[in-house]
Amino acid sequence: MRKILKNKNIEYKERNYRNLITGGDLCKFKVCLDESDLFIKANRNLYKLARGALLRFRSEIKNYIDKYPFFKNSLKPVKEDETAPEIIRLMIKAGELCHVGPMAAVAGAIAESVGSELLKYSSEIIIENGGDIFMKSNNIRKVSIFAGNSPLSLRVVLNIDSRNHALGICTSSGTVGPSLSFGKADAVTVISQSTALADAAATAIGNIIKKKEDIDSGLKYAQNISKVLGAVIIKDDKIGLWGDINFAVNK
Repeated sequence: MRKILKNKNIEYKERNYRNLITGGDLCKFKVCLDESDLFIKANRNLYKLARGALLRFRSEIKNYIDKYPFFKNSLKPVKEDETAPEIIRLMIKAGELCHVGPMAAVAGAIAESVGSELLKYSSEIIIENGGDIFMKSNNIRKVSIFAGNSPLSLRVVLNIDSRNHALGICTSSGTVGPSLSFGKADAVTVISQSTALADAAATAIGNIIKKKEDIDSGLKYAQNISKVLGAVIIKDDKIGLWGDINFAVNK
């Protein structure tokens, strides 16, 4: 299926990026609920458990927004709420560290929360949620970066080692997909031990990138976000990298 986005400059093959994560040795299944569309890889099919977890976490977010409508639309960090569900506190903390609204972390927070729950039943879990990835694997996995019409799209391959700790690998783009971005980056990918934080950080850094000359500023911004392990920025034919990143560039 192909979807043409009126507010973007390229034609986007919806969910095509799901083929960019290695893990053919694992069981694959999808869990969809309203706007959430999770592509999950695990040692075995955990569909019922995953759907139950997704339903619970989505309900917690919805109920919180019903009580505090500002939470959904704020583009700035909101105050910490110690009485809120854990997934809400995760989003608030990510937004605070990255200086963005909490909903900038929603896809990553859902992937992280569902993934953490499923790790009780499988030693390996990979969850992709709208380009944001939660990963805990017994093997090093390769993740290719889709960057739209950039000549570097699909050529940059990250080697992700999540054997000792789950990692979040999240990508934001101003030219690909429906997510809100105030920048024009073809891809900003962030790695962190928190998928929610990686999601919010990718959004925050992506907002800075209007042209390829902004890549250095974006990387400097990434370095100042606590708990970000590394970042990759692609704009047109230029790429910038910072942090603990094991990667290759295919010809």
